[in-house]
Amino acid sequence: MMSAMLTVTDLRGRTPSTSELRRILPRGGTDVASVVPTVAPIIEDVKHGGAGSALDYGEEFDSVRPVAVRVPDDVIARCAADLDSELRAALEEAIARIRAVHAAQKPGEHTTEVADGATVTEVFLPVERVGLYVPGGKAVYPSSVLMNAIPAQEAGAESLVVCSPPQAEHGGWPHPTILAACSMLGVDEVWAVGGAQAVALMAYGDDGEGLEPVDMVTGPGNVFVAAAKRVVNGVVGIDAEAGPSEIAVLADDSADPALVAVDLISQAEHDENAASVLITDSEQLAQAVDEEIDTRAAATLNADRAATALGGQQSGIILVDDLAAGIAVADAYAAEHLEIHTRNAAEVARKITHAGAIFVGPFSPVPLGDYIAGSNHVLPTSGTARFTPGLSTHTFLRPVNIIEYNEDALTEVGPHIITLATDEQLPAHGEAIKARTEN
Repeated sequence: MMSAMLTVTDLRGRTPSTSELRRILPRGGTDVASVVPTVAPIIEDVKHGGAGSALDYGEEFDSVRPVAVRVPDDVIARCAADLDSELRAALEEAIARIRAVHAAQKPGEHTTEVADGATVTEVFLPVERVGLYVPGGKAVYPSSVLMNAIPAQEAGAESLVVCSPPQAEHGGWPHPTILAACSMLGVDEVWAVGGAQAVALMAYGDDGEGLEPVDMVTGPGNVFVAAAKRVVNGVVGIDAEAGPSEIAVLADDSADPALVAVDLISQAEHDENAASVLITDSEQLAQAVDEEIDTRAAATLNADRAATALGGQQSGIILVDDLAAGIAVADAYAAEHLEIHTRNAAEVARKITHAGAIFVGPFSPVPLGDYIAGSNHVLPTSGTARFTPGLSTHTFLRPVNIIEYNEDALTEVGPHIITLATDEQLPAHGEAIKARTEN
């Protein structure tokens, strides 16, 4: 089979192991570790120099320096007032749906009585102060404001700060749509800082400027932002080191090649390193999809970017013998976004175990989840969906156990504790029990 644009990996006639699949499946990603030496000095400078150092780096890298780090309230209010009415309506609908989904995610506390007078209660406490990074490079992402802020709010976080790069064309403040989205969510603390320096400033703060550090940093960004999150992890919590966007489509011969093609292109326009992968047991479909991509990709606004992504080593077509093999490949790939274009798509979706989010059927494309489905679009990339969830209300909650035993309950299990403590050569542990249970 000849391919016009996407590289083909033919797995038909064999059953590759998980180890082999990890080696041969298309995968791009970015080498975060290689950027850490560049980012670490920036983190250290901002740690000691605070807001001034952060602004210095912004001026050096982006040739823009806002008059202050914190965006004034009147600037945010003006951006909200000037927001286009259709865009406002779209954001309002997205907010309502995202809030409904994330409000329902919050678990309630529960108590387990393990014996008479012996209880363990699990409560869920919110992260108190959260820093949300919103990119501002190749595109404007008000949707990222919604996806990060709403779950933190529903978890009960006491305060939020949004960091987004200053824009020279907007008076040195973040993009007006970003600020309007913040206003619509009641987020009034926005810092005009981007890149690694923003992550550092959120982690360490600046008392002199009244910038309180956060307890957790979330949100997508480029490789420098990802590397900065790696460096400050431990000082603060992080959600994940987000890589380039990726989509996998699992399809059989019932799929519409035009719909599959436009969905693969939709993610390729994000970034030159974005990944678009088709997994199918139909060579005819694969050929048709590739021809559709070859025709349609050139017509998109971001044609050069999309062409680079689609032609890169991270994108391609995987041919398999049957649907079962396709499911195995999809699980090994563990896509950020996985679309199911097969017969009985809902049934097939339930057989998937590794994906950041699963989109079922022809009327549930990834852009639906990017904006308004109600689900979160901050998802694990580069195969990390095998062990990492996407952003949710749970991200901002800390389960804490409250242990309460009365005297009889402790006395009942005291000998077992003493036995275990003795075996581990920690006799003082046993003495702490004896002091309470032996007269």
